[in-house]
Amino acid sequence: MRSIWNGSISFGLVTIPVKTYSATDRTSSVSFVRIHEKDGAQIQYRKICELDGEEVPNEEVGKGYQAPGDDTIVPITDDDLSRLPMPTAKTLSILSFADPDEIDPLQMDKAYYLGPNGAAATKPYALLREALEDHRKVAIGKVAMRGRESLAMLRAHDGALVMHTLLWPDQIRPVTGVAPDDVELRENELTLAETLMDSLGELDPAELHDDYREAVEELVAAKLEGEPVAPAASAASGAQVIDLTAALEKSVRAARGGGEADTEAESASVTPIRGRKTAKKGEAERGAAKKSGAAAKKATGKKTAPAAAKKTPAKKTAAAPKAAGGRARGTSTAKKTASAGTSRKSTSTKTPSKSASKGTASKSTAKKTAAKKTAAKKTGKRSSA
Repeated sequence: MRSIWNGSISFGLVTIPVKTYSATDRTSSVSFVRIHEKDGAQIQYRKICELDGEEVPNEEVGKGYQAPGDDTIVPITDDDLSRLPMPTAKTLSILSFADPDEIDPLQMDKAYYLGPNGAAATKPYALLREALEDHRKVAIGKVAMRGRESLAMLRAHDGALVMHTLLWPDQIRPVTGVAPDDVELRENELTLAETLMDSLGELDPAELHDDYREAVEELVAAKLEGEPVAPAASAASGAQVIDLTAALEKSVRAARGGGEADTEAESASVTPIRGRKTAKKGEAERGAAKKSGAAAKKATGKKTAPAAAKKTPAKKTAAAPKAAGGRARGTSTAKKTASAGTSRKSTSTKTPSKSASKGTASKSTAKKTAAKKTAAKKTGKRSSA
């Protein structure tokens, strides 16, 4: 590992020479280059002078300072910076010690490993490391690296000292307008949330990997081999669950290792309110009972007398206007009502007369038939004589 900065740690009257190494590696993350889509050639970025429009080589590129809101650029050389009164240019000066919880993670910027520079620095280096571990403290100081001064935090980690550069307090933006207003939470919701936190268990760093980077590498390999690229299966996003308590309960069951399949199957369902569900059940049962009663009545063929009586006048009432010869449509409602009543009476009187006439006709027919038979017998007797 190559050191990127050499300096020292100032701890009271103790000076510890150290070498600085980058603790992170961002080259493993996915990065793309810009190309010309027409021919696939990579696009180069060149440093062009805005005054004469010519390309500037790297050895002629310098520094300049431009104040915010001002177009004036003041050239700054390395000699100008070297003459500045900066005691932290090559030294990390420890100012105080604090609890790790007092450092806001928003202030953490970059991380560096610090190693002893030379045999003489080994013992004071180990002394500071052990002191930080035993007291569970972190050291806060200031250091100048790469042309700027920053806050720094020292902590012991895995047998080494780690330095985190920190942002200045005025570089942290306020959270005004981001957080919601007061929200009422029930006690059981908080309990379920804490239960879910405990059920998830500890995180194994060995199981963490970049799925996106692996997918990009597979895509590149398929393109190099000329194979068709299969479309990725879109992740099923569950529908929003209205009941927060139900969502927490499902999450707890899934985290405990049981009900993963049930959780996936029910992720797109909306949890109904229990009171409404019970009411709907009762209504469904009453409706089924009514239907079964109606079916039983139809099977027996029994009809109530009032229903039959109602049906007969209704049909004859509808036919009454036709028998009357089609009266004018502009008659009043009262007249129609009266005529409807009259037609009902007439139909009721006509019905028995018809039945009576039918009975009389049948009797007369029977008499005629008997008379004919008697006459026939007499004629037969005469002919035989």
